[in-house]
Amino acid sequence: MVKIRLQRMGAKKNPQYVIVAANDKACRDGKFFEKIGFYFPKAKEAKDKLKIDMAKFESWKAKGAQVSLTIEQVVKAAK
Repeated sequence: MVKIRLQRMGAKKNPQYVIVAANDKACRDGKFFEKIGFYFPKAKEAKDKLKIDMAKFESWKAKGAQVSLTIEQVVKAAK
């Protein structure tokens, strides 16, 4: 099964995440199918917190990918 989830990047105490479509059996920072966007929770401005390609996001959802709870909340808050 494919999941849309966060892949952690960045330094200690400075999280940065890549939003990816990955196999649910793969480890958190392991292999993935495609990068969909970026999430910077400590960004100073709200417009810089989330950068996501909605066309790719909707395409993966249409193919049956499960969206993680965190991604759902972040995307909903950004709309």
